[in-house]
Amino acid sequence: MFSEHNLFRTRDLDQAREEVARVFCPHKLTTSDKSGLVNTVHNSVKREKVSLNYLDYGAEVHIEPGELGSFFLVQIPLSGGSLVHCGNQVVESNPRMATIPNPTEKLEMTWLDQSPHLLVHIPRPVLESRLSELIQRDLTVPLRFELGMDLERPQLAAWRKLVDLLASGVSSNQYQFHEGVHNQIEDMVITGLLMSHDHNYSACISSHAEPLTPRSVRVVIEYCQDASQSMPTVSELAQVAGVSVRSLQETFRNYVGLTPTQYLRDYRLRQVQKELTTHGSLFHSVSECAMHWGFTHLGRFSQQYADRFGELPSVTLRMRDS
Repeated sequence: MFSEHNLFRTRDLDQAREEVARVFCPHKLTTSDKSGLVNTVHNSVKREKVSLNYLDYGAEVHIEPGELGSFFLVQIPLSGGSLVHCGNQVVESNPRMATIPNPTEKLEMTWLDQSPHLLVHIPRPVLESRLSELIQRDLTVPLRFELGMDLERPQLAAWRKLVDLLASGVSSNQYQFHEGVHNQIEDMVITGLLMSHDHNYSACISSHAEPLTPRSVRVVIEYCQDASQSMPTVSELAQVAGVSVRSLQETFRNYVGLTPTQYLRDYRLRQVQKELTTHGSLFHSVSECAMHWGFTHLGRFSQQYADRFGELPSVTLRMRDS
């Protein structure tokens, strides 16, 4: 698949890890093969919003990326399978059961031998922006999918056909679609994923209602948005919510996928990104905008921004002003 778009082939485990990390993110990679060798093939086609990847390690491997951070990755075994742990969810994946890990939760996987995967890479801001359009408002909590994707469900089977259609148009230089058709199919893949697979905003797409969340979470979210330029402690947030620190942290983890302080940081990062992409914004420099939203350590802020959005804030600003 996508053989005309080969990135690399290698039998060296360290090289495979380094090359895959260039495309996705840093991770740990080990193999159970006694030789210590792999037979990795990675082909990739990068579109404007969606990237399609064929990845085969050629051996059983254990992969520990931690948190993906800036992107969603639909993983579809073409044969064989994998065992995927993400947060508190575990899925045995196979060609009929894909996975989509949540980028804010720890990810750990074992890919079995003879298990090439089709990987659909969608930047987190792209998917979140489309979701905001569907529910006609900004997101209050991060988008979180159910880890397992049953591709035999009619809605997801139809979505998989859209992925195959997009793949068929880029896998051969001889039979490519017109660019406008590519763009439309790409948009359908993004929207179709949100419409066909379960996530914490699924009920909101048709009703535009707020997602059901406990009172303590709603209170803290409202407080964080009002106090976004300061950095309240977890104890202060628990006091605002009227619950214990442990209860607040567990509830946030269950319903938001982040700790309260992580949510506050994520909210402020999203506000900075919105300012840096909005023409007519009052902020004309990254440092000015970051400081306004409470980021006092600019080096740490730039790294956090890059982990969240997949690019440095200076790049975002340059694209806005170009």
